[in-house]
Amino acid sequence: MQSDEIEIDSPPTFDIGQKVRSCKLIRNDGTFPGKDIGATLAKKGDVGYVVSIGTFLQSSYIYAVHFMTTGHIVGCRKKELELAEEIK
Repeated sequence: MQSDEIEIDSPPTFDIGQKVRSCKLIRNDGTFPGKDIGATLAKKGDVGYVVSIGTFLQSSYIYAVHFMTTGHIVGCRKKELELAEEIK
């Protein structure tokens, strides 16, 4: 996504209930309560399910993903996720 591209002009990439996988290590940027800044929230390859979809700055989607290994529900951007299973 280019910096001037408005992601929310298109439908979300992922749907609620879809099984997704983290493409990278996700650390707390200060927005996850109860964890130190920099603490690991999800490792690359961790699997979870999209539980809700929100927006950030009226330009991009934020996917709340419940990661099964940690039990954390983490807000993720599209570039941090991939489908874990093919859509049937």
